[in-house]
Amino acid sequence: MKNDLVAIVAEHKTLEEKLKHISENIEGKVVFSTSFGIEDQVISHAIFSQKIKSIEVFTLDTGRLFPETYSVWDKTVLQYQATIKAYYPNTNTVENFINANGINPFYNSVELRKECCFIRKVEPLNRALAGATVWITGLRAEQSANRNSVKEIEWDEEKQLYKFNPLLDWSTDDVVAYLKQNGVPYNTLHDKGFVSIGCAPCTRAIQPGDDFRAGRWWWEDQSKKECGLHT
Repeated sequence: MKNDLVAIVAEHKTLEEKLKHISENIEGKVVFSTSFGIEDQVISHAIFSQKIKSIEVFTLDTGRLFPETYSVWDKTVLQYQATIKAYYPNTNTVENFINANGINPFYNSVELRKECCFIRKVEPLNRALAGATVWITGLRAEQSANRNSVKEIEWDEEKQLYKFNPLLDWSTDDVVAYLKQNGVPYNTLHDKGFVSIGCAPCTRAIQPGDDFRAGRWWWEDQSKKECGLHT
């Protein structure tokens, strides 16, 4: 499987070509997870504009997203007449967590924040990836120090699948230029200083020169800005 993926990546230069050939030549379930950030909108456009039906596009609705995120979700579905499957956290688990810890317990400790991320993101993601062979992501190396070691194609031992990160070497300028050239809808929070956009209580705008992930969980250790989806 890995040799097949490597061959496709090596043989084809454009994002569209890579996704098209993966959809046609890789056996098994291929999925793409979108959070509607600019990177994910690039990949969504490449999939939807080519009408690639064999790649399942899904998102995780944590229940704490920005209104602007729901807006770009809606615009994307309408513009491409596409299907984006939604996965939600377990209702009973969320209720128990909030009733025991309060509505915003993630501000109180790293442990509670990680528990919230697990309930709202990681567990639904695991359900979304069940049975998948290849998981396509919008990870880019410059997004954080923790992602510098990520490879374009890598084996995820925990999830038992291959991750394909086709935008790994893209710069922010590359991503923005692609969106503009192709008329792709994007989250308007990006125009207000929001770079990495997650749940509303855990995301804020950053200042010029700040680290890419500075707006996420800003009250915690600045060196570890991951929620568990890609660790």
